[in-house]
Amino acid sequence: MRKGGMVKGVASVIAGTLLGSVPAFAAAPPAPVAAPAPVAPAPLKPYRINPGDEIEIYVWGDERLQRVLKVLPDGSVSFPLVGRIDALNKLPTDLEGVIAAGLADQYRNTVPRVTVSVKNPSGLSFSVAGKVRAPGAFTPGHYVNVLEAISVAGGPTEFADLSRVKIYRKQGSQIQVIDVRLDTAMKGSPSAADLRGAIVELQSGDTVVVP
Repeated sequence: MRKGGMVKGVASVIAGTLLGSVPAFAAAPPAPVAAPAPVAPAPLKPYRINPGDEIEIYVWGDERLQRVLKVLPDGSVSFPLVGRIDALNKLPTDLEGVIAAGLADQYRNTVPRVTVSVKNPSGLSFSVAGKVRAPGAFTPGHYVNVLEAISVAGGPTEFADLSRVKIYRKQGSQIQVIDVRLDTAMKGSPSAADLRGAIVELQSGDTVVVP
């Protein structure tokens, strides 16, 4: 073997030995970052019956009494063997109790279970008028606040004055006017007070006007 080749071979052995003797320092894995706790959604407000809603009434064990009824403008419905029932602003469970009590005299033993459900909540409606992109009447089927109502109507137009929004609400023969200021709630970082003043829940028949 040539002298030069021997030198190169020895150098390779020495280099490999030195490298093998140096401990490898692997980078420590980053500490796991705790995921933010999920925010629980706000519970939906129980739906109360409005004029124009369709409700389904089922008496277990007696299919003859199954009915789908439309709530009359005065908020009432009529059910066989019970008569007129005031359903306005009642929960479905409220009507179940009223119907079960009204049927008590018709059964010798236990009154069959009564189930009431809102089949078509078309009675809950509101209108949005003024400087919004899609004014009109809406039937969401669930309760909304004034901010959500304006969103449903497409949002405000460029020149809408959100500091002077009004809600017109019928109270018997009177019209109640509710002033709502939404400019601070819809721009920047609103405070809790701004949001409390802006998130006004609508009632069926309300009209929101954005000037």
